[in-house]
Amino acid sequence: MNQSLFIVWRESIEALLVIGILYAWINQQAEPRRARAYLWAGVSLGLMLSGLLALIILFAGQWLAGAAGEWFQAALVLLASLLILQMVGWMRRHGRTLKQDLLQNADGQLNRRGGLGLLFLAMLAVGREGSETVVFLYGLGIHKQGLALWRFALGGALGLGLAVLTFILLQSSSRLISWRRFFVLSETVLLLLGAAMLVAGLDRVSGQLMAMELPEQVYSWFGDALWDSSAWLDDASGLGAVLANFTGYRAMPSAATVTALACYWGLVGLWLRRLSPKKSPSKSACPA
Repeated sequence: MNQSLFIVWRESIEALLVIGILYAWINQQAEPRRARAYLWAGVSLGLMLSGLLALIILFAGQWLAGAAGEWFQAALVLLASLLILQMVGWMRRHGRTLKQDLLQNADGQLNRRGGLGLLFLAMLAVGREGSETVVFLYGLGIHKQGLALWRFALGGALGLGLAVLTFILLQSSSRLISWRRFFVLSETVLLLLGAAMLVAGLDRVSGQLMAMELPEQVYSWFGDALWDSSAWLDDASGLGAVLANFTGYRAMPSAATVTALACYWGLVGLWLRRLSPKKSPSKSACPA
């Protein structure tokens, strides 16, 4: 529930940010009513594209049975982890100039293609956020059933409502929360969640490898636990379960899991260091 709430909250705010920038820009145009119609049409098409992707992924997951289905699901979870890194990097590079770049793009689209250009821009912006959300939620919600599935869906619904409230607070220039703080906080949680998805995908890959005829070293690398900390922090309940969901913590990690996490955070640290601090997200990404 907490994972789905955060993902929907974070992605919805980013989509609302883009829509808010375009909406404010439209109100300054000569024919705002006509432009608003194209904007909402683009938003609707973007949501439809995201829904279509969700249906394709669901049908593909049901069609692929057995080992093929497990490999497909593992690939999607690992893809979700990569998408999280891509999203963090994109906001690091473009967050500061997001408003300026988006408005320049909107001006160009409107001059070249009229309202259809604005529709296309809104569709791509919303479709991008929606598609990422679909992949993230599928990777997090695989095999959830019964009450767990309902709680997962409830978390997504609460995340959407919380996103609207957060966006209103951000737009009101509240001292309690700012765009800079929002991006810093969400970036940190996203990177932690990316690590959790990496471990979840690796768990699925390990399960499939254990069923194959491979050298003994592979089984020990992916299957044998290096230590057991479940006696004082179990990853199936309480704080341990929260850490497992948001950081990839495992009470009985394999050598592959420890190596993957070490490589992940090492590469993330080097990668973020290469990005200029001047390109960090700031209030300039906020609609005026």
